[in-house]
Amino acid sequence: MKEYELHTLPNGIRLIHKEVNHTKIVHCGFILDIGSRDEDPGKEGLAHFWEHMAFKGTQKRKAFHILNRLDSVGGELNAYTTKEKICFYASILNQHFAKAFELLADITFHSTFPEKQIEKERQVILEEMSMYFDSPDDAIQDEFDELLYGEHPMGKNILGTVDSVNSFDQNSFKDFVAERIDTHRLVFSSVGNIPFKKVIKLAERYLKDIPATSRIHQRAPFITYQPSIRTIEREITQAQCAIGSTAYSLKDKNRIPFFLLNNILGGPSMTSRLNLELREKYGFVYSIESSYQPYTDSGAFTIFYGTEPKQVDKAGRAVWRTLKKLREQKLGTLQLHMAKEQAIGQIAMAEENNSGIMIMLGRSILDLEKIEPIDELFDEINSITAEKLQDLANEVFQMDNLSQLTYLPKN
Repeated sequence: MKEYELHTLPNGIRLIHKEVNHTKIVHCGFILDIGSRDEDPGKEGLAHFWEHMAFKGTQKRKAFHILNRLDSVGGELNAYTTKEKICFYASILNQHFAKAFELLADITFHSTFPEKQIEKERQVILEEMSMYFDSPDDAIQDEFDELLYGEHPMGKNILGTVDSVNSFDQNSFKDFVAERIDTHRLVFSSVGNIPFKKVIKLAERYLKDIPATSRIHQRAPFITYQPSIRTIEREITQAQCAIGSTAYSLKDKNRIPFFLLNNILGGPSMTSRLNLELREKYGFVYSIESSYQPYTDSGAFTIFYGTEPKQVDKAGRAVWRTLKKLREQKLGTLQLHMAKEQAIGQIAMAEENNSGIMIMLGRSILDLEKIEPIDELFDEINSITAEKLQDLANEVFQMDNLSQLTYLPKN
């Protein structure tokens, strides 16, 4: 079985497919190299609003018919928006793959953004914003991005602001789509028990009339990071804390080594350094994690946790001790071996998720122009030295290089 197959249509749209036997479900979607960082000043939230509006009407379907098309045969239709990507995707029984392909093409390229639906969905998004604001563990993540990236588009909330969301009309969406869609930066990705010849045949049927386009808008690179510390009082009962900095981009040679270092520090394992120190040893937190999100020209390293207000200082000192230990003490041979085995096992388990693989394939083609074979990734992880991890810790985990955001309960 091939790792994947790739085909480029005359209009520049790429098809990437992984054929997987012994499954009755195909996962597929359009992944566009467009995200919240591509919005103009004052238009924050437009990409995410577009994601919502894609389901609200096309040239030949009303909202109910879009929602019912796959739902009626047990399929799922969904979408998401990030700082750099929009994805419209579906999961469906193999025999209904053509329905999913046609519908995804329809909502991606032929949405009409009906004015009445804009008004309805505006209220839905405002409710979504209120929901996130009322959830401090979600809100702090968005506000911490603002602390890291400042006024750069990378620092803006994906949902936008109340003023920006209230300002959008039909022309806002039409102009944004016309100026941002680049058929050469757009991938249809699929994973399932489907021959690639069928994927190509359907693409030629449903995408043949999509003209080749190039993106007019150019992304502003993020250049300068300045550490910052901010404390905010909110109507909450538990303190929320965020610590981190910018980090390595997708194409940086340090991406994989830093992924391993972050996994050691605060990855999903219960034996991560932060979990052992703050939860198991002291009971300061219910959960704590660190994350590393690489972007095309930057990256974000963040630690998030909640704790009792009276323990904020003690928990913070425990975090600093953990970071300091990684800076000053090189991992032993057995520690390094176990960390590599753990990371490789987690990646291998993720390979069992066909929906996740579908999205990974599309993103990798857009961001790296290639798919990293899993065996090569494992070889790269196994080649990482303890000295390399210590060097990265000393580069990123310096106290004066890290930003901090704390939510404290009022009174």
